[in-house]
Amino acid sequence: MTILLAPMEGLLDFVLRDILTRVGGVERCVSEFIRVTNTLLPDRAFVRIVPELLTGGRTFSGVPVRAQLLGSDPVCLAENAAVLAALGPAGIDLNFGCPAKVVNRHGGGAALLEDPELLTAIVSAVRRAVPAHMPVSAKMRLGFHDDSRAVECALAIEAGGANELVVHARTKADAYRPPAYWERIADIRAAVRIPVVANGEIWNVQDALRCREASGCDMLMLGRGMVTDPGLAWAIHAAKGGVESRPPVGWQTLLPLIADFWQLVCARLERRQRAGRLKQWLNFLRRRYPEAELAYMALRTINDAAPIDQWLAAQLDQRALAFCPPMPR
Repeated sequence: MTILLAPMEGLLDFVLRDILTRVGGVERCVSEFIRVTNTLLPDRAFVRIVPELLTGGRTFSGVPVRAQLLGSDPVCLAENAAVLAALGPAGIDLNFGCPAKVVNRHGGGAALLEDPELLTAIVSAVRRAVPAHMPVSAKMRLGFHDDSRAVECALAIEAGGANELVVHARTKADAYRPPAYWERIADIRAAVRIPVVANGEIWNVQDALRCREASGCDMLMLGRGMVTDPGLAWAIHAAKGGVESRPPVGWQTLLPLIADFWQLVCARLERRQRAGRLKQWLNFLRRRYPEAELAYMALRTINDAAPIDQWLAAQLDQRALAFCPPMPR
């Protein structure tokens, strides 16, 4: 299977992309969306969301990153896509799935699924605006109010010239509530000729295998499941005969990556965001790791960097002692 890392506004940004792709098993990432309204954005606006543009469109560990655009005006999106393409991303992705009310109220994200003709116009305009060798992909939900137009929307995106389609197997109305309707992705896959990627509610190896069977897709996009279990992509690749065969990424292996995450957060984000970002990730990790629960409880009321630095240093010291106990006298 091919594993992609999902874009998640406010969570899976360039910092967490960096750390999770260091763990491995991910073939490609998509950035969180760059909002396009009625202006031509400067280069710095693209680089702020996708700093990988400064490193050949790849993360620190070499994983390609496609930059995602969100908007509803074909001309404006095309003009911005041309500027973005010149900066060298691994491709350009179009957001037709964001369920946020503020986005939908302005006709963007999942709201575009109510207008298949506009989907075609947007994709075709962007496709014409960027070099032929650069992939243009799209991510959609099954629909806005319901999934009755899911296949129609997928065909509209294909008609615009998209090279690939990611389908989040829920409607806007479903939000992020389980279940995900993977079997509806199979209907879309049967209707289009471009590669289809399945996304939604993949938390573990068993979910991945069931999603593959129900959707027929050999390409999966992981979001919250990968944030919760950074070793999930490797575990999916290693599963044999429907059984998880790779040892999980343990807490002691993950701890240095958490420390690296904290250093990146402190170096790249505003002071008021830093402690919250660490606690946000720990809050996800505690679904998988009992140690993350202890870490979250130890840090949940702390907002200053110094005590967090001290706590992480102590954890790393304990880890070092566990791997290299002192010689007996």
